[in-house]
Amino acid sequence: MISSGSVERTLVLVKPDGVRRRLVSEILGRFERKGLGIDAMVLRRMDDRLADQHYTEHLAEPFYPGLRAFMTSGPLIALVLSGDGVVRMVREMVGATDGRRAAPGTIRGDFATSGRENLVHASDSAENARREIAIWFPDLD
Repeated sequence: MISSGSVERTLVLVKPDGVRRRLVSEILGRFERKGLGIDAMVLRRMDDRLADQHYTEHLAEPFYPGLRAFMTSGPLIALVLSGDGVVRMVREMVGATDGRRAAPGTIRGDFATSGRENLVHASDSAENARREIAIWFPDLD
């Protein structure tokens, strides 16, 4: 674990398609080159319980069973990034949810080929970042 002591943190997941396609170093490199700190990182699998906890706001959505099946289909990388305005910055770097519509130069715009298999999850607010970090890294202070 590396601690940068920055003011804001966010959770990023390199999803199973990013790991399967061997894009982890490319994705992490973009965050590092931007100057963001990596406060925690782990390679692990998401099980059904963790998926339901992470995506609690989507449990009743018709798309959720497919999302859960995808997210539990293989290993992923969970990491906590830190920096000034990191939540907004990372969301901009990641790009639009649908990789087919994401702008070139963003992670999804350069590498994603669909809406569901879009390589990366990034917290959408500071509040959700705190909730998600507590789920994935409960011992992180």
